[in-house]
Amino acid sequence: MGERTILTGNDAAALAFMHVNPDVAAVFPITPQTELMHQFTQYVADGEVDTELIPVESEHSAMSAALASALSGARTITASSSAGLALMWEMLYVTASSRAPVVMVDVNRALSAPINIHCDHSDSMGARDAGWIQIFSENTQESYDNAIQAFRIAEHSDVQLPVMVTLDGFILSHTMEVLEILDRETVQKFVGEYNITTKLLDFDNPVTMGPLALTPHYFECKRQQIEAMENARKVILDIGKEYGRISGRSYGYFEEYKLDDAEVGVMVLGSTAGTAKVAVDLARDKGIKAGLLKLRVFRPFPGNEIVEAIKHLKALAVMDRSASFGLTGGPVFNEVRSASYGAGIDTLISSVIYGLGGRDTYPEQIADLLDKVRADADAGKVRDVQRFVGLRE
Repeated sequence: MGERTILTGNDAAALAFMHVNPDVAAVFPITPQTELMHQFTQYVADGEVDTELIPVESEHSAMSAALASALSGARTITASSSAGLALMWEMLYVTASSRAPVVMVDVNRALSAPINIHCDHSDSMGARDAGWIQIFSENTQESYDNAIQAFRIAEHSDVQLPVMVTLDGFILSHTMEVLEILDRETVQKFVGEYNITTKLLDFDNPVTMGPLALTPHYFECKRQQIEAMENARKVILDIGKEYGRISGRSYGYFEEYKLDDAEVGVMVLGSTAGTAKVAVDLARDKGIKAGLLKLRVFRPFPGNEIVEAIKHLKALAVMDRSASFGLTGGPVFNEVRSASYGAGIDTLISSVIYGLGGRDTYPEQIADLLDKVRADADAGKVRDVQRFVGLRE
């Protein structure tokens, strides 16, 4: 339904931003996100967008500028990675709590120490309770599609929360893939005009935003955020279907691959889903009825829907590209196990930590993991609650 082209993940996200034509972009470089905003600033320099570009002195400043811009009535973007996202930490919370619908791309990268510039999910997982909607991308196509949908989700009157679209550093950000893009007119018609209900610069209806809120009021503000995140569940699905009508690519909370008749499965976020699909095929060639659940939306967490999708499985391995120190298993595993508790399902759920610091993960490794998961199913118990894939002995 659109034009086919070849782009890196960074360039695909930048092109999505160009097609949307935001009012303001707050920019600061950090590997491996730098090329994303480099490309977008080129669009600004060439006059292809009307965006006001704000080069700032740090990532904390980038989110501070984005927050004020969005609340003033301007559609606003930014991007970051790793330590840059961590430096935004205070402002991530302020932005979500102020109900500012900023759209940010986080190019996933490991956090120090030791210093590492390659991919894992420790940065975005560290921010999982900051109040941002989080959407993960498997490939360059999804980097483009998710970035466009993010504006409609963030700005919806029932939501008005910031959205973080993630793509895996270097694996997607610097790798060229074929994708299908829409024309600018179609994208701009889809996203519509930026029109939040309450604006700082509405002088006829003055408001105070982000004030001091002590014990009589703070709790109620948090409750409103909880309700907004709950509202986002339906909005994400509705917009994913609407996007499918203009692009031919519909989106939901997750994607299932050969899961319907599977007996065992794996669950994964991000680019590793492509590798896992190959692994599922390899496992099936060996007689293992394997399947994959690729999680796209991590916040709000679709726990009930995941339980429904996996309840027929005998065993499931949840693959995390980040660790929760001092807790058995990674963050996604613990979310899935929590959602499953009390739901009346018999699926054996185990945790797998993999790919930290950009460590490559191969189809054969995941196929071997599926063999272990089948052995769990045959034994009727999880023999290793936490496994490590790709760890050197």
